[in-house]
Amino acid sequence: MTWSIIAKDTATGQIGIAVATKFFAVGALVPHIAPGIGGIATQALVNPYYGIDGLKLLRQGKPPQDILNFLIAADSGAETRQLHILDASGRIAAHTGRECIDWCGALAGDGFSIAGNMLAGPRVLDDTAASFVASASLPFPRRLLAAMRAGEAAGGDKRGKQSAALLIHDTEEWPALDLRVDDHPDPLTELERLERVSRERWAHFRSFLPSRARPAGITDRAVIDASVEAARVSEQ
Repeated sequence: MTWSIIAKDTATGQIGIAVATKFFAVGALVPHIAPGIGGIATQALVNPYYGIDGLKLLRQGKPPQDILNFLIAADSGAETRQLHILDASGRIAAHTGRECIDWCGALAGDGFSIAGNMLAGPRVLDDTAASFVASASLPFPRRLLAAMRAGEAAGGDKRGKQSAALLIHDTEEWPALDLRVDDHPDPLTELERLERVSRERWAHFRSFLPSRARPAGITDRAVIDASVEAARVSEQ
């Protein structure tokens, strides 16, 4: 009932996950990212602990295949689930349980992993991958969204559309971008709109949030003033 892409942006080092489905609030449970370390998407009959426990193991330096093996071995419902993992070095592991609904499967590429179930057919993953490869010149969030849009054009979730999400992390524990469309007749279009708005508002605001390089209380007033002015202009 879902397909997703996990990818690393070679230009920035960011790790991102984009996902879409005919189900409510997909962004609440499917995407999980450990900043600078890797990402996990847990789908089909979701086991949220694949993401929660999997990130702990990624942070410990475990390889994706070992993490996957550990998670599914401990889960009696593993055959109803789908899971894929990408770490920062590009290693990938994927599991599609035998009881996942067709069409279902996974596809690994150079720096990205795609998986889906209850899809219109394998072309959904193929076209998602082809678009991601072809759109390398786009900024990372738009590249992920373009890939998902191509998969949707190939049929996407065979039941229809309802929710979508985009999660991106760089080096901070808080996300560089976290956008969710929980219930919408055209969720990817709405997600694209939110991404455009994020460039007007969020991109400026996040530039002066406390970071490891700039702790709380050491904020450049000029950056704040520029952010406020940019928001004011965008409202006119």
